[in-house]
Amino acid sequence: MPQITVEELAALMKKAAGVTVSPQQLQEKPDTGFDVLGVDSLGLLGIVGELENTHGTPMPVDAERCRTPQQFLNLVNTTLMAGA
Repeated sequence: MPQITVEELAALMKKAAGVTVSPQQLQEKPDTGFDVLGVDSLGLLGIVGELENTHGTPMPVDAERCRTPQQFLNLVNTTLMAGA
């Protein structure tokens, strides 16, 4: 199963949370908090929901508690790899 890329996360942030962030920004500053980027807990929940729909895999409960894009990608990609 493919891993979630920063490009995909950036697209999901725009679609599910209405927040526009460039993939470059996510790559250069992966530890910038979602709160700083403008993604609240509801937005993160939306991102998790989109991923579950796209990949047909339940995401870990902790996914919606991630504080940074890097933390989120690590958790989600570990889950996807385990389910592959």
